Parts: sequence; C-alpha cells; structure tokens
Amino acid sequence: MRLAVIVLNWNAGPETIRCVQRLSSWQQMPPTIWVVDNASTDGSVEAIAEGCPSARLVRNAANLGFAGGNNQGLRQALAADSASILLLNNDASIDEPSAIRLCMTLVECEALGFVGPLLFASGETQSLLSAGGLSIATHIHTHTSRLTPGPYVRLVDYVPGTAVMIRPKALAVGLFDEDYFFSGEMADLCERARALGLESAIDTRARAIHTRHDPSRLRDTLYTYYSLRNRFLFVRKFRPRQRAWLYGFWLLLGLTMRARAALQGRSDRAQAIHLALSDGLRGRFGGQNERVLCTVQRRSGARCHTQT
Repeated sequence: MRLAVIVLNWNAGPETIRCVQRLSSWQQMPPTIWVVDNASTDGSVEAIAEGCPSARLVRNAANLGFAGGNNQGLRQALAADSASILLLNNDASIDEPSAIRLCMTLVECEALGFVGPLLFASGETQSLLSAGGLSIATHIHTHTSRLTPGPYVRLVDYVPGTAVMIRPKALAVGLFDEDYFFSGEMADLCERARALGLESAIDTRARAIHTRHDPSRLRDTLYTYYSLRNRFLFVRKFRPRQRAWLYGFWLLLGLTMRARAALQGRSDRAQAIHLALSDGLRGRFGGQNERVLCTVQRRSGARCHTQT
C-alpha cells in the first residue's frame, strides 16, 4: 500500500527529526515522508535535511499555518498517487500497526474519507485526549475525551489533524481552507467531504500519543485567537441559517472569557480574545500572527519585534 506521511515543521527541528526517524523505521509499510517547513528561522531546515536524508523536504518561503503548510504536502502526495495520506503532528507518534489498521479501515469502509486513532497524552498516565471531534459550531470543548462501549469504528463530526489518515478521494472537495490558517481547518474539510457522502471516524483499535506542551505565551495568544475566531468562519460557511444566534453565543462566551482572563491578570490572553471577537464578527480571516503578537506587545508596553 502506497502511504504518504506529511509532517509539518515550524521552528521545532528536534521534534520533527525524532518524528521522522520513528516513521523511517517502519518495515511492513515503509512510507514516503514529506516534511513541510513553514519558513523556520531556527536552523530547522538544515538540521532536518542532515538528520532525515530519506525525507522529502518542502521549504515554504513564508509561514502558511497548519492549513497552507499541509496543503503543500498534500499536493505532493496527490501528485505521487498515494493510496492513503497520513497527516501527523511532529509532536505526535503513531506506531506502524496502528497506521496499518487505519489504512485497512479505509479499505474496509468505503464510506469513510477520514479516519483517526484514539489520541493519548504522553507520560506515565497516558490519559485519553481525544476520541474524535464534535462540531466546532456548537461545542466549546470539541474533543471527546470519554470512551464508551461501542463498535470499533465510530463516526465523529471531524478527526483531529494531530493524526489523521485521509482517503485521497475525499480531497476532491479541495484542500484545507487557508482562511483558517490554524485550528478548525480539519472540521471544515470533514464537513465539505460529508457533502460527497464521505464520513469521518475514529478507529478505537488504533492509538497515537500526543505530547502535552506547557502553557506558553504563544498558546495564550495565537492558539486562543485562532481557536475562537475560526468558529465565526465555520458558522459563516456551514450554518448560515443559525448564524445570528451562534454568533451571539460565541460573542457572549468570548466576552466572558476575556473578563475572566483580565481578572486573572492574563492580559495577553484577554487582548487575543478581543481581537478574535473583532475579527470574527468583521470577517477578517487568514494568518494574523504578526498583527496579533504585535498588538499584544504594544498593549503591554513592549516593542514589537516578531518573526512569524
């Protein structure tokens, strides 16, 4: 089976190298590995080229986000006529038997366009992080973290992009919508593929490990900004009849989040939420890294000098 794996890198060379080296050790189903670099500035590209000579390296001239970066890899995989395509975060790992299981599930279930594994946290406890995604239009916490008795293969609203096996046919609807830049693009793609009759599912016989990252300023700003702002984009595209009340719901929730962040002294987060609400309501989408970070820095009295 011709499997392509796409790994996205942005200033995280050591993680990407470890991820690719694990994939390169597979014996039963050796994949073609595409590493897409989103204009890293930390020497990642040179380190990956040296440490992963078997990987095919795509170098973007700018940071295109999760959506645009992975689209570059998807175009390469589609041109190579891959039978299945695995998107894998560089901070995640999946073993070969689980990847084979996901490929077989796509073969056995022709109605599926996307299938993912159970996602567990790294560490001793390995708690369940996600058993699939719920609609980002109506759910605050979209990752299902409770596993109930049921069939091995379970339909979900979307498969998290941390680790997802894709049937190339599902990409007949197009690639990721780059207006999302980061967060929500998998939910969007799964929603569009559903119009072709291709569903999304989790196979509970497969598992992947995702490394939890410590809280950081980037998470308080960029992650917060995109995850909230992009709800408005998703609603605009797929829930037009419910747009008024769903916009009102996310606006009220966002204002509550902003007030809580301010009371906690998390001014960066409060400002990111303010920008997310403003941009979401006005329809300002796409990559906004530099603008968000510069606005936050100016508000805190610091000089703006970001490279994103």
